[in-house]
Amino acid sequence: MNCTSAQANKLLKQLQEEQIALQRKETQSRTFVAAITEDIELARPAYDYEATQQRLAKIERDIRVIKHAINAFNLSHTVEGFNMTVDQILVYIPQLSARKEKLSRMAGVLEKTRLNNTGRSNIIEYEYANYDVRRAMEDYTAVSEELSRAQVALDRLNNTETMQIEL
Repeated sequence: MNCTSAQANKLLKQLQEEQIALQRKETQSRTFVAAITEDIELARPAYDYEATQQRLAKIERDIRVIKHAINAFNLSHTVEGFNMTVDQILVYIPQLSARKEKLSRMAGVLEKTRLNNTGRSNIIEYEYANYDVRRAMEDYTAVSEELSRAQVALDRLNNTETMQIEL
């Protein structure tokens, strides 16, 4: 099967959801309680041990194959406009997000803030930013743009480049 990374990830998610649903159904039907006076066959829920185990094994195998294909894709494909493979940009994007969050906090402070005097003394205290707040805002804007550019480039690659998956 030939598919994009985005399609492979969707298929992976579907298989994982099917696995969870099948495991829940198995948990609910693999044992049952019947009163001594009940007809046990009327109380028995539908459950096919053999078919369930075979289906779970097939799902697990397919998940391994798809994850391997995605990992191989991520190691071998370079993101356009960046000198990074997909696996590297998947680390870079969270780093940019963390930096963006930090710079947002830094850019949002006043250069000088009067502190509340909590009765310690009659001296008025100020807290000063020990950096250029305007520069923090400029850096925030630059990091935001870089993050957007990286996300768009990764999305483009994930929706256009294909990989072969043997299911």
